Amino acid sequence: MSINSIYFAGLNGLRSIASIAVVISHITLSLTEFGLNPFIFGIANDGKPLGLLLAGYGVSLFFVLSGFLITFLLQVEKANHDINIKKFYIRRILRIWPLYYLYLIITILLLFIYSIDINIKSLILYLFYAANIPFIVGSTIPFLAHYWSLGVEEQFYFFWPWVNKKFSSLVIPIMLVIFILILIKIILHFSFPNSILESIIHVTRFHCMMIGALGAILYQSKNKMFMRIVDAKLMQVICWIIIFFVAINKFHIASILDNEIISVVALFIIIGQINVTNRVINLELNFFNFLGKISYGIYVIHPLLIFCFSKFIGDLYIYKPYKYIIVYFSILGLTIFISYILYEYFEKYFLNLKQKFVVVNSGGIL
Repeated sequence: MSINSIYFAGLNGLRSIASIAVVISHITLSLTEFGLNPFIFGIANDGKPLGLLLAGYGVSLFFVLSGFLITFLLQVEKANHDINIKKFYIRRILRIWPLYYLYLIITILLLFIYSIDINIKSLILYLFYAANIPFIVGSTIPFLAHYWSLGVEEQFYFFWPWVNKKFSSLVIPIMLVIFILILIKIILHFSFPNSILESIIHVTRFHCMMIGALGAILYQSKNKMFMRIVDAKLMQVICWIIIFFVAINKFHIASILDNEIISVVALFIIIGQINVTNRVINLELNFFNFLGKISYGIYVIHPLLIFCFSKFIGDLYIYKPYKYIIVYFSILGLTIFISYILYEYFEKYFLNLKQKFVVVNSGGIL
């Protein structure tokens, strides 16, 4: 694998699964706006529709993917020459900021049009990539609540390249940090349940990204024990069975650690995809690659499209079984279409600029 042509097959497929899972979940939570029952997939322990869990797991998958890819590219860069921190941040800015702020501006304008109140303090936090703070304290801005995960990722990027640059060996430190954060989460859950501190650990899932990062380092070094366990055919089958139960909202082992378990499962599937030999399901397909390339747009724009679509057909009387089908497929189709347009005529301009600052050619994987 040369430094000039790193490409991981199947990962766009995982991106597509994660993004579609989030959209389906958020459509489900918004079904009341269409006069439909949001509990069609069941009720969670907290009384909310089960669809919310699917979104959370989808975001955990995104986090693991980001941690894996960012760390792998940084480690390759470091192995060949020193990590260029400036170029790293320019690449992240060109990849994330344009669509982030475009959608933010459009959302604020729509909120003004519909005379929906905006929390100015929260807006300032959104402007500076701290959207996880209003999410934690319950002061999110309508149609922007999902930005919490983008805030978490940008905060992770703030320190992670420096860590990779300064430390020669990261395996033990990463394992230690993951263990400590999970231990703190468990202690908080039982000692201070539903506290702000527990929410901070749960929402700001740096340890989930570090699970991906740990996998990247072990995969790059071809750690024999890691590869023997993770890439075994039986392990891959088990992981996909878990993903199946997640998809039908039947996955639940220990609510406090479900996202961490899914993060490990996601890492194992990542390795199974890119190592090819023991793949159970091949995600390296044109359809998945297409959705994966536009997955950032899918994730960013869908809440506003759900709202706008509800204004068109929310009050219309349609036979309910048909209405469910219309709502899900129309919103998914519209989200994919507009995300494609944005990718082709907006994002690509900045992605082409980003190529000028590439140190390790990632073949479009990040």
